[in-house]
Amino acid sequence: MAKIIDGKAISAEIRNEIKQQAAEFESKYGFRPGLAVIIVGDDAASQVYVRNKRRACEEVGFYSEAYELPASTTQEELNALVDKLNASDKIHGILCQLPLPRHLDENEVILRIAPHKDVDAFHPYNVGKIMIGDYSFLPCTPAGVMALLERSGIDVCGKECVVVGRSNIVGKPQAMLLLHKSGTVTVCHSKTKNLSEVCRRADILVAAIGKADFFTGDMVKDGAVVIDVGMNRRPDGKLTGDVDFASVEPKASYITPVPGGVGPMTITMLMQNTLTAAKNSVK
Repeated sequence: MAKIIDGKAISAEIRNEIKQQAAEFESKYGFRPGLAVIIVGDDAASQVYVRNKRRACEEVGFYSEAYELPASTTQEELNALVDKLNASDKIHGILCQLPLPRHLDENEVILRIAPHKDVDAFHPYNVGKIMIGDYSFLPCTPAGVMALLERSGIDVCGKECVVVGRSNIVGKPQAMLLLHKSGTVTVCHSKTKNLSEVCRRADILVAAIGKADFFTGDMVKDGAVVIDVGMNRRPDGKLTGDVDFASVEPKASYITPVPGGVGPMTITMLMQNTLTAAKNSVK
């Protein structure tokens, strides 16, 4: 029977630490860390994320601004808003909720956000700093995974780590963070041959492909740590991860549930990045 890694509890613990540090920061410098969130259009999931981010800011004592723009917003209008936020002394972190409507260029927006306010860590400047291990910000979901491992007492050093998924948001940065902790890392993807065989080598398996219940017990070795980054909705409306929890949990030593595992950590690490950005602004 695996130990359940409780993302809700660990997230709450970290948020309390952030809240305390934010209060100390405000007492010392006279202003609060500030986060601006931009959403374009009426994507329901994005609106939920934005609401959750606003609540998280309130919880930890941050200043926040939310910009809900119509789907008809032009690239020029969006660029102008980013420029305004780049110049604002009240805002230390800028997040533009993706995906954007098709007529807008996501890469142009990512490049326009000032690297020192890029709390998603998507700007190529910050991606490059992550590669060399000299970074201020980390992408929120991979950072959350590393915090779960660390706070659960799981040592990455020398372990066989398999990351299934190669997205710029999760898979690639996740591999780099495990490598920085001296893990031996294999990155798998849709073209990987003998995927089950590769997964069975993993001491630490990170599942991030977006396919519901894809990873089954026969793909996991006894005693593996299984981190489920997936968030999928079944036909009955229930949330499930990329891991078939029922068959994998009896074999794993540690496992994250869905919901309640990696998910709560993502916004918490966004708060951590925003606090770091505020601290960097007064250095």
